[in-house]
Amino acid sequence: MNRRQFLAAAAAAGLVPVPFARAQAASDVMRVVSEAGPNSFDSFSPGVNRQSIQITWNVYDRLLRFGWKDREDGTPAFDYFTLQGELAESWAVSEDGRAITLVIREGATFHDGRAVSAADVKWSLDRVVASPIGKAQFSSGSMTDPAQFVVVDDRTIRIDLPQPDRFALPNLALTYPVIVNSELARQHATAEDPFAAKWLQANPAGGGAFRVEAATLGERVVFARFDDWRSGPRPALRRVLWQVVPEAETRIAALQRGEADIMQDVAPKDVARIAEMDGVRVAGVPTQAFQFIGMNTQIAPFDNPRVRQAIAAALPYDAMFTAALHGRGQPLWGDDPDAGLRFPQPMGYATDLARATALMEGVGPLTVPFAFDLGQAAVAEPVAILLQEALGKIGITVEIEKVPAGQLGSRLQDKAVPFFFEGSIAFLADPDYFFRIFYHGATRWNFGSYDNPEFAGLVERTRHQTDSAAYAADVARMIALAKQDLPVILLWHPTLDVAMRADVAGYGFAFHRMLDLRPLARG
Repeated sequence: MNRRQFLAAAAAAGLVPVPFARAQAASDVMRVVSEAGPNSFDSFSPGVNRQSIQITWNVYDRLLRFGWKDREDGTPAFDYFTLQGELAESWAVSEDGRAITLVIREGATFHDGRAVSAADVKWSLDRVVASPIGKAQFSSGSMTDPAQFVVVDDRTIRIDLPQPDRFALPNLALTYPVIVNSELARQHATAEDPFAAKWLQANPAGGGAFRVEAATLGERVVFARFDDWRSGPRPALRRVLWQVVPEAETRIAALQRGEADIMQDVAPKDVARIAEMDGVRVAGVPTQAFQFIGMNTQIAPFDNPRVRQAIAAALPYDAMFTAALHGRGQPLWGDDPDAGLRFPQPMGYATDLARATALMEGVGPLTVPFAFDLGQAAVAEPVAILLQEALGKIGITVEIEKVPAGQLGSRLQDKAVPFFFEGSIAFLADPDYFFRIFYHGATRWNFGSYDNPEFAGLVERTRHQTDSAAYAADVARMIALAKQDLPVILLWHPTLDVAMRADVAGYGFAFHRMLDLRPLARG
């Protein structure tokens, strides 16, 4: 996209083009540019991409939200340990911890003006557990059955739990449980699609701080402020144009000239030069996302722990970190004596070819494929090339497989990839939650197909553990097993870099790594 096309798109969205852009931008309009755009209006439809969250987060409400905390660099970040009401003006947990009662804000309405009711909330939560993806997430908070969501009166909903669960409330603040205008959605439901999933993928039906004024998925979205929003302070911005601009140089030039206000997902290689531009700043936050080398422990030769350990000892971590991320991240190799029970944490491995060679005695030589998604090529390809070179030194020939963008996920779901580069994210911060999602069970997210009976028992035992000393001991043992058995080799937490004009205020890092438009303003 060239400059003329960029400005034409802005004009088509009803925004005044340059040279008047900065004059208008001084009030209540912003332009956001990104490399990729959303492929759905729904937050957990099959195949949904991360960019779709930027729609649902701003167009829908959830019952609860996470608070904010200040970082040392001045960029606020979400606070996992602080919950606030969003659509819920209040909530209470019963003395036995098995019932959560939430009261909807008085006067809350959807974008079509209809009042939000407890029936809408129940329908929306029922919808979450009716989806395999949503149910998998909600089950981490002991919510699996529609019968658990009980309408008490028009503004009150109760959630009944089989046992107290510390993850139930945080789950209500995540990306899945958006509150949908059920009356509108049901008009498009069918017997085969009772929750109108197909319609909701192509149409918003929310009551959040912004409504979608116009959109072409994959190209642009125009957000308009919903002035009747009741779930928080009125946003300062009246309108936001989110535009997909595939070429990095065009995005950077638009930001530098003031034709764009925010540039999302800045490539690591571009951070330094953007940060030196007049009138532009970069906010970089190491995320809870993680990138790793996966090894399917049920497929030879990765069913041999010595092979996995040898690979971990052979990898050139520093070189990969520099080549792939230009140092924009938080390492997960080496040691951190202060890590305690935090996980992910550095795995204790460093480059040691002598140790790797010793571990391979009597095992090799081997020839193995190594796959990565072309959609992650900027980071994954340097990793793959350096891995190929390093493993060649210990008798492992690596054949690199470049998987077409978007196809690796389905193959991982089928457990058909023995050796690969991938990334993921844990929304909740507790270490036992991380292990339950990524080191346990027959799910896609158990990337290493890890199956250790002792570890599985610890995962189940910590699920509802209330004895803090016992919990700490069990988590410490899980960390030790993860480092010993090594179903995946954790590499790093990548930094999320967002560039913006100097007069943009209110940006904060959210756990889903997309923009929360609600606090944005002109400084």
